Amino acid sequence: MKKISARARAIEMSGIRKFFQAANPDSINMALGQPDFVTPDHIRDAAIQAVRDGNTGYTFNAGLPELREALSEKFKNENHLSYSPDQIIVTAGAGEALFIAIQSLVDDGDRVLLTDPGFVSYEACIRLAGGRPDFVSLKDDLHINEEMLYEKMGGARLLILNSPNNPTGAVESRETIRSITEAAMDAGVTILSDEVYEHIIYDAVHASAATFGEDVITVNAASKTYAMTGWRLGFIAGPPEYMEQCLKVHQYCQTCATSISQYAGVAAYTGDQSCVKMMRDEYRARRDILVFGLHDLGIEFPVPQGAFYAFVPLGREKMQEVMDAGVIVVPGDAFGPSGAEYARFSYATSRENINAAIERMRPVFEV
Repeated sequence: MKKISARARAIEMSGIRKFFQAANPDSINMALGQPDFVTPDHIRDAAIQAVRDGNTGYTFNAGLPELREALSEKFKNENHLSYSPDQIIVTAGAGEALFIAIQSLVDDGDRVLLTDPGFVSYEACIRLAGGRPDFVSLKDDLHINEEMLYEKMGGARLLILNSPNNPTGAVESRETIRSITEAAMDAGVTILSDEVYEHIIYDAVHASAATFGEDVITVNAASKTYAMTGWRLGFIAGPPEYMEQCLKVHQYCQTCATSISQYAGVAAYTGDQSCVKMMRDEYRARRDILVFGLHDLGIEFPVPQGAFYAFVPLGREKMQEVMDAGVIVVPGDAFGPSGAEYARFSYATSRENINAAIERMRPVFEV
């Protein structure tokens, strides 16, 4: 038998991808968190121009200076954060940003706090770094159980904070983000704040953890904001001493983010932002269709405030019946054991698909 490393054996393939790839061609796929919009024209045009201009070589490890300057301005204007361009690393999506941060900060045996349920990559990245995931349950309203979190804070190395949240769609209030950040700073716990859905918020206001404390690393990406998932363009920012170490890990696993994607990113972050509002408004309309439809079927759950997911308590039997009816969702235990009775619906699909999915599910619940 071929010998495989223990760290590779300790993790599983993403449950999200498994169900996406297993879907029948005639199924309505509500599993994958990918915008169904085409990347806006001005962003694609910038990439085409970069190819025509021959800008196809390596960039600086940390990324194009003009992109990091644009991201520094974005942090200043949108998040009220003072990250200089030298404190920003452009990565191959938020996934790489999370990976290099955890590799840089977590030693063998370090305890890392994360929510259960929470995004699938977090636990795997922690285990690959030799850390110990320590789960914090959510409350019935799918928000962070602050009391449990504070009890676990002492001695932890890192806290992964994700708002707006995948898979729940919950958005933590500014007051909650402040309270959690201040508690982490008092306890000597670094916060890794995943803010990739910051612009997809409907009934709440986004707050960046780094607004309330210095020992914070912020991760973001163009993927969801500008419908650029396939471009693999993310970024990470934080204290200089952390970024110095993150850059070392980044340069040995990635060298640099794709040059063409970076030129497209300059256009995204400096160009017309009306596309962001257009997509957000459409996601809101889709959310309302899904929430109304599921409530009409007698299914009660917290209305998502952000991202494009609804985390719905179906129960295992009904969840299987829903998928047998041709609606593909992600079982909640893909995001942690506490999600076992839930299913994640992604409404990053058309209104027509959402309405059709409701009708396919109707016989399952109207018995």
